[in-house]
Amino acid sequence: MEHLVEFNRDLLQELREQEGETDLPLGDLAFERFCGPLEIEGELETADRCGWRGSFAGKSLRIDGQGGDPRESEGVLSVIVCELFEDDAPVTLNAADAKKLFGHLFNFVTTSVKREFRESLHLETSEFGAATMIADAWSKSAITKVKLILVTNGLYSARTDAVLAAKLPGKSGEIPVTYNIWDLKRLHRAETTGTKEKIVVRFAEEFGGALPALAASGPETAFPSYLAVIKGRQLADIYEKWGARLLESNIRSFIQARRKSVNEGIRNTIRDEPEMFFSYNNGLSATADGVETEADGAGFNILSASNLQIVNGGQTTASLHAALRSNADRLDRVHVQIKLTVVPPEQSEAVVPNISKFANSQNKINAADFFSNHPFHVRIEDYSRAVNAPPVSGASGETRWFYERARGQYQVERAKLAGLERRAFDRRNPKQQLFAKTDLAKVELSFRMEPHVVSKGAQKAFAAFATDIGETWDATGKQYDQVWFKRLVAKLIIFRALEKAVPRQDWYPGGYRANIVTYGIAKLVHDAREKAKEIDLDRVWSEQAVSEGLMAVLLTACEAAADQITQPQSGVQNITEWAKKQGCWAAVQRADVPWGKEFNAVLIDPAAAKAAQRDGQQDEAVVSGIRAQELVLEKGGAFWDRLRVWTRGRPGFTFKDESALKACSKMETVLPAEWQCIRAISVLNRARSEGYIDDEETPRIRISVAARTH
Repeated sequence: MEHLVEFNRDLLQELREQEGETDLPLGDLAFERFCGPLEIEGELETADRCGWRGSFAGKSLRIDGQGGDPRESEGVLSVIVCELFEDDAPVTLNAADAKKLFGHLFNFVTTSVKREFRESLHLETSEFGAATMIADAWSKSAITKVKLILVTNGLYSARTDAVLAAKLPGKSGEIPVTYNIWDLKRLHRAETTGTKEKIVVRFAEEFGGALPALAASGPETAFPSYLAVIKGRQLADIYEKWGARLLESNIRSFIQARRKSVNEGIRNTIRDEPEMFFSYNNGLSATADGVETEADGAGFNILSASNLQIVNGGQTTASLHAALRSNADRLDRVHVQIKLTVVPPEQSEAVVPNISKFANSQNKINAADFFSNHPFHVRIEDYSRAVNAPPVSGASGETRWFYERARGQYQVERAKLAGLERRAFDRRNPKQQLFAKTDLAKVELSFRMEPHVVSKGAQKAFAAFATDIGETWDATGKQYDQVWFKRLVAKLIIFRALEKAVPRQDWYPGGYRANIVTYGIAKLVHDAREKAKEIDLDRVWSEQAVSEGLMAVLLTACEAAADQITQPQSGVQNITEWAKKQGCWAAVQRADVPWGKEFNAVLIDPAAAKAAQRDGQQDEAVVSGIRAQELVLEKGGAFWDRLRVWTRGRPGFTFKDESALKACSKMETVLPAEWQCIRAISVLNRARSEGYIDDEETPRIRISVAARTH
């Protein structure tokens, strides 16, 4: 319990500090803070703030946010109530408290379809936009499920996860209503353990029966595997309950970024030849960290699976789920094969990406590119642990910008320390300089002038950015060097400074801060490039701050963006949804901004930026060579000899690779040269991306390989 008290205290302190820095209401900040983990978990695609309480026709109504347009999220309408308690000691919620909150949220949904209610709301408010969106989607039978979500820093005694609460009558059948509670315990677990919220699927108890299966592995294999068969109705019902959380979060983004509609061939087979589905369909690849089985003559029955994740077969799963609305009577005649591999949690990061990678090999961009152990993320993590940021004006000592490529890394590393060592860690890695993959994506896309994508939420922004990484990453990833990392940090500094400054401006409309910030940055970059200029990111890095002149120009851009965002084109009534459209970005691009003298003063020529990049790369080559030698010596000769044996004769590994590994394996006799060490580490990272696992070495060796590897 003490860890929850400390977590809650730190949470409230963080929110109060942000309140003082931004002048934003504590409720707005709590909503943003509490919903962040839900986006990462896949509970929500996005979390759009809409804080309103009122009454209509004798009923109490409330909404604090919504998860985007259901027409863009497979028909799921997610609505959120956020309950913040300001007591340092966590407050306990009981079932009556939760029922009351969910009741007010439910009332908002059902009342939104009434024209007289919508007409009672002010046209330019977020609550009017939310109610109008619900009514429009409802009238077009576009809502297939309603998710009521409570997020709170209170404590709820029972685990409430996708529980069916009611069914609403719809034009195309009943619409299920589920409720879900994310309390302090779940938020703490999501942020500190580094593991996903587990899904436990009880096939036998809850979904119509156990799965018949055959053992597909023997005692010599690394992980138990099964070949199982599941009925189409079972799979559809499982997806109905957990939705996209059933799909590994990064792969889910990969699928959503490309899936335009339900696969037509799968749909036709379900409708016309359900008995042939097993023969025509490739089936699913899935993982679990544990299964419960019982022997059944020639095979097994799988009774339940813990942390079930579908790593390949998202199209099949979504298509079967869609058939619940159109061809439900066919689903009991559909059977789907599953290749299920049981992977212990401590080995999932190394193994699951490769299962996904090879299962998805038909895709041009491997789905494994989205996992946290992709070399890009490892590279950024390397820099974040090795590159010291200059001291901020008025402060002493260098700091680092800590990158979490896997959730919970910061807390895990901090928890290993105590006393003076922990205080030293906190000074070197201040929490306000922590950033994650989703932060990286939204900042990069803002500067790449894709604010409408950023406005779609963390997962879709990350999917778009990861797609670009998958297309541009080569064997060395040399374009993502130390200079790139420093400029990334500069962009983070700008983004976060604007988040604090925008709400304090006289012109601030009282909402849509996230949209205004990303659009403002994109607008400045766009207009600067029109004049062949760039933002001086190297200055921001060296000063670890945004100069007054640059901040003034950025706020000018944000004001222009706010004008366009809050005046959507004719026929669009939801401002938040307008900000997610290409048309909104086009309107901001066209806006004429009175820049003034400061505009040219804070920008630089691209040639100057390129010259600084060349200088930085030369410095990095020296540093990486020394660091590479240190890392190679740490591992010992036997480690590199095992890698040499594994890579010998494999496609993609050359004679020079083997030569470097051989030199490293004989370090007890002759020390390897810097270039040989750099190449050895490059080979190791490539080998691990191909599935290499050394039994005596689980952590990945990290080094920026910017120098020539000969």
